[in-house]
Formats: sequence, C-alpha cells, structure tokens
Amino acid sequence: MTFTDQNIHDIIASGKPVMIDFWATWCGPCVGMAPIIDQLAQEYEGRVVIGKYNIDEEADLTAEHRIMSIPTIICYKNGKKTDIRLAGAQPIDKLRATLDALIAL
Repeated sequence: MTFTDQNIHDIIASGKPVMIDFWATWCGPCVGMAPIIDQLAQEYEGRVVIGKYNIDEEADLTAEHRIMSIPTIICYKNGKKTDIRLAGAQPIDKLRATLDALIAL
C-alpha cells in the first residue's frame, strides 16, 4: 500500500495496527527492503496495514516524526503512535517480531 498525506490519517484513525515504511527511490537500503515490506504486507494482510510513505512525494508525516534517516519504520495502533521505531535496513525476522509485538499491544 502507498501511504500519502491524503490517506494516512484516515488509515491511522481506523484503529488497526499500522506499520509505515518511510523511504525514497534514491535510498539503496530502502529499495533493498521494498520486497521484504511487500512480502510482509501479504503475510500480515488483515492483521496489520503495511505500506510505504515516500518522503520525496509526501511531507506531513516526515516533518511530524522528524525523520532524519531512511529507511525508518514507525507503527501505530488504536489510532495512536506506538513506541515502535526502527531506523535503517532491517532483516525480515526482526520486522516479523516487530509486527507480532505490534499486534500484541
């Protein structure tokens, strides 16, 4: 899923667990993680809304969360930001553990 400034607030407000991948096309680690994010979106479909937020095309959340490096992962649940924040490329097992922790909150 592609998150934009127009849709992200409604998605967060739904109360569902949400994982946002802040990325850019020029970021090598971001591009490398893209297939992993896509795979996890399929694996966790119906349990977590997983998507990508392009910092070059969208700006609201980038500023709100003071994103200084990418990739950065931020998670929401019940309409509120959680303490879950990961910076840098992450292995799939770490992301699965993070998603499982998010669901369990």
